[in-house]
Amino acid sequence: MEFRELEAFLVLAEELHFGRAGERLYVSQSRVSQLLRSLEGRIGAPLLERTSRRAELTPLGEKFLAELRPAYGALQAAVDHARATVRGVAGVLRVGFQGVIDDHLATAIAGFEERHPGCAVDLTEIPLADPFGALRRREVDAAVVLLPVEEPDLTLGPVFSRQPQVLAVSPRHPFADKEFVTAEELAGCPLIGVHGSAPEYWRRAQAPGTTPGGHRIPRGPTAGTLQEGMGLAAAGRGAMLLCRSTAEHQGQRASVVFVPVTGLPESVLGVVWRTEHHTGAAHAFAEEIAVAERQA
Repeated sequence: MEFRELEAFLVLAEELHFGRAGERLYVSQSRVSQLLRSLEGRIGAPLLERTSRRAELTPLGEKFLAELRPAYGALQAAVDHARATVRGVAGVLRVGFQGVIDDHLATAIAGFEERHPGCAVDLTEIPLADPFGALRRREVDAAVVLLPVEEPDLTLGPVFSRQPQVLAVSPRHPFADKEFVTAEELAGCPLIGVHGSAPEYWRRAQAPGTTPGGHRIPRGPTAGTLQEGMGLAAAGRGAMLLCRSTAEHQGQRASVVFVPVTGLPESVLGVVWRTEHHTGAAHAFAEEIAVAERQA
């Protein structure tokens, strides 16, 4: 099996255009076609259906893509990790994050930069409404996002910062004077959700539609950023679920009250990267996150 054939197929599966695939691979369009034909000859069936303008994956091509991506990513990661071991991790590691940089993440970043002084960490805040977009646009090498993560083209690394959830409400909200509220008390309390390109399963996790007991939680307005959600909560438009560290980072406000919630799953963060592009620096950063989690 020729590695270049597999690479050509993966790029074609993304671009669905022979010309653009050739530009990314630095080869001619005819060379891309030749590589694909050779791969299809080895397999014994077409992987893409060609038209004059674009290409479409066949059912076999879709199945082959789903099975190939993780294996290709693992192979590339092994090569990158070996290179990093020999040469040392250097350059810039672009890390995206949602919410705030808590003590756990700050410790991991400090540990990474101390262990790899030749590699600086460049931090970028990821919009609440688009947890995976920066990775797919290749704006960051790794991202720290709220779980769950069920994306087929992304790999979930170490998980950390398990924290109880709190509810951000207006001082005029019926829950504002409570010491805590139970998950079942959320029935009848509109929750502020997330709009944008985030997958439905992810948005549902941040603003569930039912209590653990099965009672309906009404949908409130949606926000695209944390600050927009906090503004809606302050205006009394609904309540917003946050992890404890994010609430603590917001500090004491006259316009918002934070009330602990019992009976809900903990909020959890995870390190995520593109399966087909796992650099040695990203691998080293994930290891540092795992070390910080063990020491927490």
